[in-house]
Amino acid sequence: MKKIAFAFCILLQPCFYKAQDSIQAEINPKYKALAGDIDVKTPFFKKEWVKKSIAPTLLFTAAAATWGERENIKETRNRYLPTFKARYDDYLQYAPAATVYGLNLAGVKGRNNLGRATLSYAASIVIMGIIVNGVKYTAKVERPDDSNNKSFPSGHTAMAFTNASFLHKEYGVVNPAYSIAGYSAATLTGLGRNLNNKHWISDVLAGAGIGIISTELGYFFIDKIYKNKGDNLGILSKIEGNENPSFLSIKVGSALGTSNFLKESELDTRKQRGFEAGLEGAYFFSKKWGVGSEMTFSSFPIKPQQFSDDFGNFDVTTQSLGFLNFGIGPYFSHEFSDKWQLMLKATGGYFLSASGKVFIKDPSIDLPNNQLEIANYKPTNNFRWSSGASITYKLNHELGITAYADYNQAKTNIRYRFKEVSENDSGIINESFSQENFNERIKYFSLGLKLTAYF
Repeated sequence: MKKIAFAFCILLQPCFYKAQDSIQAEINPKYKALAGDIDVKTPFFKKEWVKKSIAPTLLFTAAAATWGERENIKETRNRYLPTFKARYDDYLQYAPAATVYGLNLAGVKGRNNLGRATLSYAASIVIMGIIVNGVKYTAKVERPDDSNNKSFPSGHTAMAFTNASFLHKEYGVVNPAYSIAGYSAATLTGLGRNLNNKHWISDVLAGAGIGIISTELGYFFIDKIYKNKGDNLGILSKIEGNENPSFLSIKVGSALGTSNFLKESELDTRKQRGFEAGLEGAYFFSKKWGVGSEMTFSSFPIKPQQFSDDFGNFDVTTQSLGFLNFGIGPYFSHEFSDKWQLMLKATGGYFLSASGKVFIKDPSIDLPNNQLEIANYKPTNNFRWSSGASITYKLNHELGITAYADYNQAKTNIRYRFKEVSENDSGIINESFSQENFNERIKYFSLGLKLTAYF
């Protein structure tokens, strides 16, 4: 039942947009011959319904791909933020829509006048509600906190992305910063649903796709009533956004340790290698200078170590080290040409560390995976600083591909609690714990690519 409901959302989506493309073909001169009755064929990927299907299709595909990994992703959440509880997502989901009405009432022109914008928004909400509740009550997926069976898809996330798309439709044409702010708020709402243990990651991704589709359909139907694409498009065509290099980017890359993070505890003899992913953005007050911030996640797998004692050889396996990093600081930009840009930064901030476990692994151990937990560990959270440089090739004035190199440094104290098992004279097994602390230095380079959107 779950898969049928999920497949229904995916298969229905192209049909909606195909209908839109067919109607546009009748009224849009791009689909007509410049002379005579010969039709001009629009390339497939330039068709309106195809372009608007890309984001929802990617989100639905990601939801399907993560379905089997939901428990593993939940375990990662439990390692980093087991006690997280912040219900900001109940309110942030409405922020983009509130922004539309605030700007409109303040006299800032959007794509449409207030009445028409409200009709488009209402149509989007109705469509979103029908899809979300139809799937919820059909799929009946249990929430990760076991509170009920209305998990898939996430209604909060669908609402947030409906509202973000509403803001994008009305004010993205004025300045891309409105779109970036709206979708950032929607993303944080979806992240909040996952961190609050109310939704699986697949619920959030599917909800985001439904929200975007619903707004596209809402505007499609209302635009047909008004027989145009917007009330104020002529006025808005004269408005220009901020020409400074303010940006928001998604980054992913490799993380290469310049020190052994477990040198003092002797649970690894090598420098660690891992990966990094995150978000980064900056607002520039001039062509050269701005203030930016970053939020990144870095993970470092630990290779098993071989040890020996009187009973033979065995492996000691340590769960990967992980850090959730936050930083803020000055940014400097220099443009070599219209296509190439250099950027430098220096940030300081804080990092949160994941807890983990240490196992002995041996074929003789009669337990799952032939391993026995002997300890758990928790690095302390602490101050961190980072510096970096990047080179961007601009695909156009709003989008670029960036190669970056950052250096990160921090200190942490890793606390280990070792299990000690003993047997008394009556044959009763007693379990106690001993504790040890080790000061470790975390130093690594991160190298990778960013997709950079300017506003």
